[in-house]
Amino acid sequence: MCGIVGYTGNRSMDSVLLVGLERLSYRGYDSSGIAIVSEGELSFWRKSGKLHELEEMLKDKTLTGTVGIAHTRWATHGKPNEINAHPHLSHNRKLAIVHNGIIENFHDLRMKLSRKGHIFRSGTDSEVIAHLVEEYLQDDLVTAVEKAVLDLEGAYAIAVIAESDPDKIVVCRSGSPLIIGVGKEENFIASDINAIINHTKDVVYLEDNDIGVVMKNDFYVKKTGGAKVSKEINHISWDPKAAEKNGYPHFMLKEIFEQPMVVRRIISKMISDDKVVLRNFKMSDSKLKKIKRFIIQACGTSWHAGLYGKYLLEKYARILTEVDISSEFRYRQMIMSGNEVVIALSQSGETADTLAGIREAKSRFFNVISFINAKNSTMDRESDDVIYSYAGQEVGVASTKNFTAQLISVYLFTIYLAILKGTISEEQERNMVAELKRLPEYMEQILSQSDEIIKIAEKYYLSKEFLFIGRSVNYPSALEGALKLKEISYIHATGYPAGELKHGPIALIDSRLPVVCIVPKSETYEKMITNIEEVKARKGKVIVIGTYGDEQVKKYADDIIYIPEVSEDLSPALAALPMQLLSYHIAMKLDCDVDQPRNLAKSVTVE
Repeated sequence: MCGIVGYTGNRSMDSVLLVGLERLSYRGYDSSGIAIVSEGELSFWRKSGKLHELEEMLKDKTLTGTVGIAHTRWATHGKPNEINAHPHLSHNRKLAIVHNGIIENFHDLRMKLSRKGHIFRSGTDSEVIAHLVEEYLQDDLVTAVEKAVLDLEGAYAIAVIAESDPDKIVVCRSGSPLIIGVGKEENFIASDINAIINHTKDVVYLEDNDIGVVMKNDFYVKKTGGAKVSKEINHISWDPKAAEKNGYPHFMLKEIFEQPMVVRRIISKMISDDKVVLRNFKMSDSKLKKIKRFIIQACGTSWHAGLYGKYLLEKYARILTEVDISSEFRYRQMIMSGNEVVIALSQSGETADTLAGIREAKSRFFNVISFINAKNSTMDRESDDVIYSYAGQEVGVASTKNFTAQLISVYLFTIYLAILKGTISEEQERNMVAELKRLPEYMEQILSQSDEIIKIAEKYYLSKEFLFIGRSVNYPSALEGALKLKEISYIHATGYPAGELKHGPIALIDSRLPVVCIVPKSETYEKMITNIEEVKARKGKVIVIGTYGDEQVKKYADDIIYIPEVSEDLSPALAALPMQLLSYHIAMKLDCDVDQPRNLAKSVTVE
């Protein structure tokens, strides 16, 4: 989950490394650091806290050198402090490494190296890599790194520089993303294209067990313990301006307001002549028609989108669908009886637990379809088929626009599959597509209520806990609303299916508890009204997300946020927006950092 960037070329190191770290700060912000080799001597700077602490330390320095690496940390092993910050140095302080991942056997390696006289300064698993490379280093840094990684167990993306080899960065990966950026008389390395997109759009994606050797005018890749391999240079079409705030105070707010545009983009990509199309989808229609069971696995917000998908796939495509949290999915004894497919959902395409689930599924001969936002990510390359969510770059740690993009992508995939199987008519498809096309306008209507939502946030921001309830497809909405609030405001919030109130959660309700009730006009409307009455009878504070013009539910609400009337199937895509705005404005009242919440990182690339 940490961020890595490196450079070799003629620019000043700070112009690349500090800017790269800024663009990677969503991947970790517990501490940061830089190491460079200049005139054959290794220098380094580290600082705990957010990146501005390091920038302040370096503000009067001009960093020149032949090679440099930098890191922004999300702590796993060792407290988030300066001594545990990267880069880590070898025992002789002539070699530096940065690392993303977890070294599972670092205790054993550390004991062995300590017996050989190595003195460790930090409490991290990463420091052992620097000492291990030093132990193997004789004449050739590449050989030393190659020998060292053969001793490592776990996941890693590593970059190494050394005084003994001052013109190259040696990198390797296994289970954590790493890329090489290709320039003219300069080259880059990064854990994420976002770090270097301002400098180059030509990148090489490293695969597991690749070792890359990066120099100013050249680079090459070889397999660990093997020969050099040919790697394709991919041209990225991203616009660097997508990672700017464009006048918004925070990325999260910008991304909330981008959702109508995202839905329009998905419609342009996945609908043609009012019919759903799956571009570049490789699985044949005949094979799709034979699918008897889906197993969806995902984490966090993507898991909530997967739960929504279960309702739709079973309702319209009539296919048995299970949903697992990825971190538990891999421990199942999955039963393959034929014609089953695993579906994975991920924004980054690098989520470690979801990737592990994909690999476990493929080892058991399941086909894998992934819904992802990041092209050329590891999941993109390892899945049998991919459906892109077209959300565009999402910088805010708490996912907003990608959640609605996943909902819409799953909705359209369901329609495609249902038409293929003959479980819905072409007229139903036209009606479902027509309603979807109205969604961006409906979203804009909701976003125009931002001032009213601010007033509700001001009323409840000092509450110590929240309850979110919904039924059917809006049970996942309740889970997602609760997750958003606790992610960015640090208020304890729980989502429940409303029918479960009587089975325990109702004991929590008193006059201090706000309960967010998702109550669009739907088949479950009357039952939701009954649940709201149960909350009111116990003096709970009711915040309703309801349909425009609904006077009945208004009678029970202490506060109400309206959404336009749509079918129940699409209501989660609308209900998400007021909950995102409510969470955002509560967090703002509490002076929380909404883009970089404590303890969190955007891409969870460690298990």
